[in-house]
Amino acid sequence: MVSAPFGYAPLPGHYDEMVGPDGAVRPHWRALTDALGLFGRHELNRRAQEARRLIRDNGMTFHVHKGSGTQERPWPLDLIPFVIDGDEWARLERAVAQRATLFDSVLADLYGPQRLIHDRTLPAEWLHANPAFLRECHGLPPTGGRRLNVDAADLVRSPDGRWWVLGDRTEAPAGIGFALENRVVVNAVLSDLLLSSRVRRLAGTLENRKQALEASAPGHRENPRIVVMTPGPAQANYFEHAFLARHLGYTLVEGTDLTVRNDRVYIKTLAGLQPVDLVLRHQEADACDPLEFGHSRTGVPGLVEAVRRGAVGVVNALGSGLVESPALMAFLPVLCPHLLDEELQLPSVATWWCGDNTARAHVLGHLNDLVIKPAYPTGRRERTFGRRLPESQRDRLAARIARQPHRYVAQEQVALSTTPVRTAGGLAPRFFVMRVYAIARGDGYDVLPGGLGRVSSSTDSLDVTLLSGGSSKDVWVIGQTEEPHRSLLPQNVAPIDVSRATFDLPSRIADNLYWLGRYVERVEAAVRLLRAAMPLLSEESSRRSTAALSGALSFLVELEYVPAHIGAQTQSPERALESAVTAMLSESNERGSIGWQLGHVRSTAWLLRDRLSPDSWRIISRLESDLTAAGRRRSRSAVRRTLDQMVMILTSFGGAVSEGMTRGHGWRLLDVGRRIERALQVLQLLRHGLTGALDDERARIELLLDATGSVITYRSRYLTSLRVNLLVDLLLLDDANPRSVAFQLDQLTQHVKQLPETPAPGRRSPQARLLTDATAAIQLVDLDELCAIDDTGRRPGLIALMDRLQDDLGGLSDALTRDYLTHATPVRHLASR
Repeated sequence: MVSAPFGYAPLPGHYDEMVGPDGAVRPHWRALTDALGLFGRHELNRRAQEARRLIRDNGMTFHVHKGSGTQERPWPLDLIPFVIDGDEWARLERAVAQRATLFDSVLADLYGPQRLIHDRTLPAEWLHANPAFLRECHGLPPTGGRRLNVDAADLVRSPDGRWWVLGDRTEAPAGIGFALENRVVVNAVLSDLLLSSRVRRLAGTLENRKQALEASAPGHRENPRIVVMTPGPAQANYFEHAFLARHLGYTLVEGTDLTVRNDRVYIKTLAGLQPVDLVLRHQEADACDPLEFGHSRTGVPGLVEAVRRGAVGVVNALGSGLVESPALMAFLPVLCPHLLDEELQLPSVATWWCGDNTARAHVLGHLNDLVIKPAYPTGRRERTFGRRLPESQRDRLAARIARQPHRYVAQEQVALSTTPVRTAGGLAPRFFVMRVYAIARGDGYDVLPGGLGRVSSSTDSLDVTLLSGGSSKDVWVIGQTEEPHRSLLPQNVAPIDVSRATFDLPSRIADNLYWLGRYVERVEAAVRLLRAAMPLLSEESSRRSTAALSGALSFLVELEYVPAHIGAQTQSPERALESAVTAMLSESNERGSIGWQLGHVRSTAWLLRDRLSPDSWRIISRLESDLTAAGRRRSRSAVRRTLDQMVMILTSFGGAVSEGMTRGHGWRLLDVGRRIERALQVLQLLRHGLTGALDDERARIELLLDATGSVITYRSRYLTSLRVNLLVDLLLLDDANPRSVAFQLDQLTQHVKQLPETPAPGRRSPQARLLTDATAAIQLVDLDELCAIDDTGRRPGLIALMDRLQDDLGGLSDALTRDYLTHATPVRHLASR
C-alpha cells in the first residue's frame, strides 16, 4: 500500500481526492506523491517560493472591492495540483458538453419562440422577474449560430464519490485565463513531473477556440478583427482579460475605445476608425450599450443595433446570463429530455425554487438544513447557511421568503471533498471546488482538459472562494499517452498577405503609453539624483562640504521630491540630507517620493497589460521589490547599491522597449513621453542648479553631472575643469549628447514627423511648429550671453531660455493630447512645480 507523503491525514466524513478509504494513495495520484516524497519539505518549499516569485514577476493579481475602492492582491496558487483520472474525466467531459448544449437550447427558445413558457415547462414568473432576461435582445441573431460560446460549471464531489454541479456561469465566465497562467507557473517549477505524468495540454482546446471564433465572425472573411471587451482595470479579473487578449492575439478594449457608425462597430485608433468583426465579451451584458439598457456609462452606444443587423458578432451573446440563475437548476431534469431527448448526465445539487408552492413549503420546513441563495444573483453570490443562523434570524429569513418567494432558491448543503494543499507543516486537506469550461466548436462543445481548482482556507469553513482567503489550483487530467505539443499559431490556413502594420492602437492606449514613458523617466531622474547625493553623506567623499550637503538638500526640496519642512528643520545639513533620503525611499504615499512615482508607473503599466512584454512587467516588479528593500536598509552603502541596481533596471526597461517593440505609433508615443520628460527634468535641474546666487557652484556642477549620467563625457572633454558654460553646452545645447535638451528636441522632431496627419494635410502641425521654435531658440543662442551673470548674481539669459523651452514642451504635450490622445480621462500631471 502506497501511503501519502508528509503524514497527510484525510478529513473524516468527506471524500478525499488523493487518499482512498483504505488509506492508500489513489493510483492516478501516485506519480505526484512519489515525486513529492523525493522532494522533501525543503525542496517543496523552495519550489513554492519560486512559484510565488513567478506570480509576482508576471504581475498575476486580482482585485477585491474594499469600502468605496478596490484592493489589489497577489494571485493565490497552491503548488500541489489537483489530479483526476482520464477515464473519470472523459465522463465529465461528455456531461459538461451536454449541459452547455442544453443551456444554448434554452437560450435559443427564451430569446426566440418561448415555447418553454407557452407549454409551461418553465414558469413565466421566473422568466419575467429575472433581471438577466434582456427584452431588448429578443430576436437578436446568434453569432455563429450559438448564444452560448463558453459555459462554466462549478463541480463538487459528495462523500459517495459522485460529482454534482454547484453553480453555472454563462454571462461572461471567468477563470480560463487564470487556469492557463496557473499551468504556466506550475509547468515552470514542476516541468519534469508534468511531462512524465502525461498531463493533458490546454493549448489544443484554445487553438480550436480561436479558430472557432474566427470562423463565427460575421462576413466569414479571412483574418477578422476580434477584440476582447473589458470593463476596465478596476474589475476583479482585469489581469485575466489582458492575459487572454495577449495569448489569443486580440486587441483589449474598453467601451470608450469603440464607436458605432452606420450600424458598424469600429475601434478608434490613431490611424483612424478600423472595423470590428467580433467582440469577445468579458463585460456584463446590460453594461454593453447605454442606448438600449440605459444605466451604463462604459458601454458602446448602438452595439445592440449593430448586432441586430448582423454587422458584428458578440460572444457570449448578449443576454446569455439568463440561464445562470440557480433557480433554473431545479428544472434541468425536465428540460434535458424535453429539448435534447436524453437524460441529464451530470446532476445539479438538489435545488428548490421558492416561487413554486410545493418547493417553498419544503424549504420553509427544512430551513435549518439548507443553503439559501438569491434566485437572480448580481455581483458576488451571497449565501446563507440555515444552520448557522440564530433562531430569530432564521425566522426573519423565512418571513422574507414568504413575502417574495420568487427571489429565493434553496440548495442542499454538500459535504465537499478534500484535496491536499501545501502548508508550513507539509500537506493538509482543504475543501475543493473545480470550475470546468465547455467551449463551442462546430456543432458541439470542447471541454478544456483541466480547469480552475479552488480550495478553502481551512476546514472550518465551506466557503471555497479567493475572497475568503482560499487558493487556486492547477488541474491535471491524466491522459493515456503523452500528448504532442500544440501551439496557438494557426496551422494550414489560407494565405494572408504580408503586412508590416503594427497593432491597432486605441487613443486610450496611446495616452497610457505616452504617460508611462513620462512616469518611467521621472522615476529614473529621481533615482539618479538621489544616487548622486548619496556620496555626500560619506566622510571619505572628496565632494563633501557643508555647501555641497545644503545644495543637494535644496535640490530635493525645490524639485518637490521631499516636503519643504525637511529642509527647514534646524539640524545639521548631513542629518537633514539623510532625512530627505529616508523620506524619498520610505514614504510611498508622500507626493514626490520614489514610491509615489513608482505607484504611477505601476498603475499606468497595469492599464497596458496586454501591450507590455513579460520582460517589461518583470522590470517594473523588480523596481518595486528593490525600492522596498532600500526602504528597510539602514546602511548607506546598502542603499547606494540598491540605487545602482534601480538605475540598471530602469536602463534595461529602455532596452526592453527599444529592442522589444515594433517601431509603430505605440513605441513612438512611449518614447515621446520619455523625451519630453527627460528634457523637462534637465531643464529643472539647470534652473535650480545654475540660475540663482550660489554658495558653491562647483559642488552643484558635480551633482548635476552625476545626476544626468554625464560625468564621463564631460571629463573626456574638459578633464577636471568645472565651468558653468561647459556644463550648459553639454546638457542644453549639444545635440550629440543623449542626455541633452537639444538631443531630445531632435528625437521629438523625428517622432512627430511619423505621427498620423491631423485633419489639415499639407500644413505644419502645432507639434512641428512648437519643436521648430524650441530648436531654433537653442541653435541661435550665444553661449557666453546665456551664462552671463547680472548684478544680483543670477543668469537672466539662461532663465529666459529655459522658460521658453518649458513653455514649448508643455505646449507640445497639450497639442499631442488634443490631437492624438484620449479625451475620456482627466488631464494628468506629474507634479506641480
